[in-house]
Amino acid sequence: MPVPNPEGTDVLERAATWLAEGHRVALARVIDTWGSSPRPRGSVLAVRSDGNFAGSVSGGCVEGKVVEAAQEVLEGGPPRVLTFGVSNEEAWQVGLACGGTIRVYVEPVQRERFEALLRARRAKRPLVLFTELATGDAQLWTPGDSPLEGARAQAARTALATDDAFSLEAGSLFVQAFNPPLRLVLIGAVHISEALAAYARIAGYDVTVIDPRAAFVRRELFPGVEVIAEWPDEVLERLHLDHRTALITITHDPKIDDPALEVALRSPAFYLGALGSAKTHAGRLARLAAKGFSEGELRRIHGPVGLKIGARTPAEVALSALAEVTLTLRTPGGA
Repeated sequence: MPVPNPEGTDVLERAATWLAEGHRVALARVIDTWGSSPRPRGSVLAVRSDGNFAGSVSGGCVEGKVVEAAQEVLEGGPPRVLTFGVSNEEAWQVGLACGGTIRVYVEPVQRERFEALLRARRAKRPLVLFTELATGDAQLWTPGDSPLEGARAQAARTALATDDAFSLEAGSLFVQAFNPPLRLVLIGAVHISEALAAYARIAGYDVTVIDPRAAFVRRELFPGVEVIAEWPDEVLERLHLDHRTALITITHDPKIDDPALEVALRSPAFYLGALGSAKTHAGRLARLAAKGFSEGELRRIHGPVGLKIGARTPAEVALSALAEVTLTLRTPGGA
């Protein structure tokens, strides 16, 4: 399941709300799909016994049939693997180039297991869910638990490293990672940061904005975002940038941006970007080289930040920056 997305998280929380209200709930998960599908493996559809549902498993091709199957499961039927052949015409209707096959696993929510999964996600702890498709038996595992052995140990490492979901044991065991959200740290509470924070939240990132300049820190412009009015290098030492973190400096002020980049360059953050012209970036690299950073280390900094899409407005610059973050994350050698 590449990168855990906001829709998937909302679906699980919606299911939790329904359960708290006394409804019976089934979950449908994509366990296999064709290459052009709009919904990756691990995508979730939650279904209430009255037919209300949240989420998506195909973008519209098969949701109706999945909801019907979920209601049958909630009436006492066993967990089911549904296989759908989607025609070219049906695929075209939801924006795909061609049809193919999609497999969906439908099971009733097991409250104890589901609540344990939610606790881990709300605490932002990585978790792997192993599901025996024939029986519905499942194992939840987090890195703090007793070590796994054999194929499951390797599968857990792979799932968490790639944010993926896949089958093992001749397709009888489904493995799904539930990682904490990706993080985006923005240095500078300026116009571009406003748009970039909004885009990134839609894409599923936890966003932190850092700016020591009190006049720039207007928290009302960053709804749902942590805004910290301190020097970035001091904050970043506390944040512990990891391989699921991207950082972009936006202030144009070397006194603020450079110390932040120094901390970030010593971290495993998957993306580092810096706003500014080519000339500005050349000066930035020279200053950081004088601090002892190697040419290879400095090549990690994307500058000027963003893909070359002809961006002119702050919103367009923000769009190009998030696109470059996504490209770095999703291409070989990314996070």
